[in-house]
Amino acid sequence: MSAHLLIIEGPEPGKTIPLNEGIQFIGRDANTDICIDHPSISKIHASIDLRNDSLTLSDCDSTNGIKANGEKHKQVKLEDQETFLIGDILIRFISGSDIKETLADFANRIPILRSEIKKIIVGQDDVVGQILAGIFGGGHCLLTGVPGLAKTITINSISKVLNLDFKRIQFTPDLMPSDITGTTILDEDEQGRRSFKFVKGPIFTQLLLADEINRTPPKTQAALLEAMQEKQVTVGEKTMQLPSPFIVMATRNPVEQEGTYILPEAQLDRFMFNINIDYPTQNEEEEILRRTCTPNSYHLKQIFQAHDIIRFRNAIERIETSPLVISYVTSLARATRPGTDDCPPELSELIEYGAGPRAGQYLIRGAKAFAAMEGRSFTTCADIKKCAVPVLRHRISLSFKAQAIRINEDDLVHKLLELIPEPEIPQFV
Repeated sequence: MSAHLLIIEGPEPGKTIPLNEGIQFIGRDANTDICIDHPSISKIHASIDLRNDSLTLSDCDSTNGIKANGEKHKQVKLEDQETFLIGDILIRFISGSDIKETLADFANRIPILRSEIKKIIVGQDDVVGQILAGIFGGGHCLLTGVPGLAKTITINSISKVLNLDFKRIQFTPDLMPSDITGTTILDEDEQGRRSFKFVKGPIFTQLLLADEINRTPPKTQAALLEAMQEKQVTVGEKTMQLPSPFIVMATRNPVEQEGTYILPEAQLDRFMFNINIDYPTQNEEEEILRRTCTPNSYHLKQIFQAHDIIRFRNAIERIETSPLVISYVTSLARATRPGTDDCPPELSELIEYGAGPRAGQYLIRGAKAFAAMEGRSFTTCADIKKCAVPVLRHRISLSFKAQAIRINEDDLVHKLLELIPEPEIPQFV
């Protein structure tokens, strides 16, 4: 097992500090366990308690305090790869935990989590799996389906078992960007002194449900762009970090188009998965009616905490991706680009434009998440195929010919998987 470390990333990066289990003090005083001689740091600034591969950072009534995830804290729990500020010094925590142990813990919790969700949601196993892969793969998800298929309930149930702070925004044509990000108001204190105060909007949460996202104008939709990509919000001259983790789950009705706005391609590309929710089977629908038309009360257990999600995400990022898998992903993405030598003739005439490099990144991240849910520390081409449709269906634009012969995006992705073979494993003699 490798050592636990603190790595100073600024303002003078490069210093590495090994950590021991238990409590240590950090400050400017030479007698502290970890001495950082900088004027922004108090003599005894904070304590560090390292136990079970996680670090608890506590402020010792310092002058400038401690910050994590853009906010000041008296005490905060940190996981592998998370950063924090002590005074003006940015420090990253590197956990020495064994990736296989972490992934085994993750894989053991997934069946428990699924069984909890099944208390509320009947069927939709593939949908739930894709949502979980999106969350633990570090992405955002767009759920597409007609009304009444439990899109909102599914997301709400997942937020409960993951124990995430959850907020819902109902997108409407009159929704303004400030209704999402927040606004600045003129505030008056008890002494009658007036000052401007920023009131945070619902985007300052860990799991945000953007319900019927295509019902609001592009200007308001764009308020999510910076948040989804940079995990921050800029209002005026002030930039604020969003809570960690920050996950956007958006829903969209594909049938009713009156009073809706097409999602810009830049916005669609920010979603890791576009997940289609279909009608339940007859047996599933009977079970839905049985549960919902009788007085039942289900209590969902909390299987994860926010810091667990960060820890497991960091472990999933470290899953090995072989050159063969990377080659396969590259071939898939390049084969969607018409007019190039990499695009098969059978596809070229059916695609107007294809997927960019971000599609390949999300294919690999999704494959890592699927592998982790099975307890594996490596990815395969089969994992790539699992997430090919939800990753690519909203990154491929149909040509006029494809629309005329009634071929949809899913058909194109399946055809793509048939035409592009998996790389052959080299034989060594």
